[in-house]
Amino acid sequence: MRWKLLWTVIVAILSVCQGAWGVCEDHVASPPNVVFILADDLGWRDLGIYGSVYHETPNLDRLARRGLRFTQAYAANPLCSPTRSSILTGLYPARIGITSPACHLPQAVLEKGLVPPQPNVRIRTANSLTRLKPEYVTLAEVFREHGYMTAHFGKWHLGHSGPYEPKEQGFMLDFPNTPAAPGPGGGYLAPWKFIKDPAIQGQPGEHIEDRMSQEAARFIEENKDKPFYLNYWCFSVHSPWSAKPELVEYFKTKAKDDSPQRNPVYAAMVKSLDDAVGRIVEAIDKAGLAERTIIIFFSDNGGFAYPPKNETQPPGYAEIPATSNTPLRSGKASIYEGGTRVPLIIVWPGHTQPDSVTDVLFSSVDFFPTILEMCGLPLPGHKVDGVSQVPAILGKGPVRTRVFCHFPHGGENQAQQIPGFLPSAYVRDGDWKLIRFFAGNPDGTDRFELYNLREDIGETHDVAAEHPEIVGRLAKELEGFLQDTDAVIPQVNPDYRGPQTSDPLMGWKNRGCEATIDAGLLKLQAQTATPFLGFGVGKQPGPVQVTFRIKVPQAGEGKIEWIPPGASQDAAQSVPYSVTGTEMTTVTVRVPWEKPIGILRIYLPTGANTAEVDWIELETASGKRRFDF
Repeated sequence: MRWKLLWTVIVAILSVCQGAWGVCEDHVASPPNVVFILADDLGWRDLGIYGSVYHETPNLDRLARRGLRFTQAYAANPLCSPTRSSILTGLYPARIGITSPACHLPQAVLEKGLVPPQPNVRIRTANSLTRLKPEYVTLAEVFREHGYMTAHFGKWHLGHSGPYEPKEQGFMLDFPNTPAAPGPGGGYLAPWKFIKDPAIQGQPGEHIEDRMSQEAARFIEENKDKPFYLNYWCFSVHSPWSAKPELVEYFKTKAKDDSPQRNPVYAAMVKSLDDAVGRIVEAIDKAGLAERTIIIFFSDNGGFAYPPKNETQPPGYAEIPATSNTPLRSGKASIYEGGTRVPLIIVWPGHTQPDSVTDVLFSSVDFFPTILEMCGLPLPGHKVDGVSQVPAILGKGPVRTRVFCHFPHGGENQAQQIPGFLPSAYVRDGDWKLIRFFAGNPDGTDRFELYNLREDIGETHDVAAEHPEIVGRLAKELEGFLQDTDAVIPQVNPDYRGPQTSDPLMGWKNRGCEATIDAGLLKLQAQTATPFLGFGVGKQPGPVQVTFRIKVPQAGEGKIEWIPPGASQDAAQSVPYSVTGTEMTTVTVRVPWEKPIGILRIYLPTGANTAEVDWIELETASGKRRFDF
């Protein structure tokens, strides 16, 4: 609250001394409007202008050609609420304490800390705040203090009840007023279950983005003679996976089996988002405001690059990933590039060059100081983490050399489904990206991965062992960031008793051998001449790389076998592997099969009556899954 009181005093002083702003009289008389469009879970490659050949986004593509498109823009977090808080305040989520999308929860958590220890969880992660504290000065409050009309449309997810709603954080209008909703629960088509006000309910089948963009267009028309700051924070393309039926049918006809993006429901959702953006831009043009309206388009985190299981899908599509962020690795909720690198378009009439592209680094904490400078407004009196990107937007070169992200959530179980969903943080410095996985090693020490993104944008080759000096330098930078922001650091749980599971083999089946877990090792005792471990990979397409640590009493040759889905044992194929000694050995085998894999089997080396297996990893194009016994 002290910051807000200080800001009120500053505004009063500046109102008397407008000339001290360094803003010309014409700029003060006609300040620019700002329309900030934020997509939810939209991936880096989901727009046509960013390389999608399946999705159709003509309105966003045209918007990009009006201004500047960024290729290396980053959300401050791989999940939504933290990034939203960074946009509104210019502060890192690590500093604010909102580090996960927990702001819809009923309890108000307002202090940083770790979650209580649980005996079956190895690492204690952060207990995210569940509200954006009123003490932070928001963009909306700055604009409102300087005579702007302010409006918020769509998803909020930064707190609810009392002082945490949009109208208490600087917005004069909030539509459809769903601050407690993490997404469009129940679906995008009316009747809308996530909207409580019966007066807002649309006609059956009406899409919420259609309704919201119509309301936003009305706001633009009614306020065309006043400066305004309009937040259009889409519900799209967050789950649940629902869309207009006619669009789904259309995109079914376009889907190709060999395309990484081929989910018709998701494509239909992207199309409705694009239609809404087109409606808003059209309203700006019709009102005669195009030359004095800044338009920004961004996404709060990476795309959902995983199969939308347990959701309503047309038959045959439930196993198809909603989208693909290729060539980026993984997606939403991941510390890898697919989790935080997102599309960014800025249109600043008279300043951005039409149809221009930049590869400068941009973080979502930069919006706060950048937008205020674009509008000739002063920063509040408190520190912000972001830097103004105005020089970069004007083509004068980069202003940022580093990007930071702190994500103290996730765990081994989540990472099996979403590669990189682990307690972690990263720093990107130039082309180098260092990831610190908190307590990621078996002994509880931190594990580091290093990538050169210019040479390896897909983060496929960890070069930490090859460049210890770079790891050391970047680790110091990252530690400085964590200390400066008072980040909550995940810690090993001293009371950890091991995973509480009814299946200690984690899905693997022992055949022709007995299996026991002892001291973190899977111990096998042969009962037949061909003992093996089997795993149901399902319809996941290959190739797959199988890596495991094994110890056998004698050298020998084994094999990796796979049986395609629905095929008989006669259709099995295999590739050999060798164990050349009697010590614990790491074996890596590539299965050269590009179709769905089905059942995967690891046969023990011939003559090995016993074996000890430390861990197994399966790595496909969609990520890595590790089984630590």
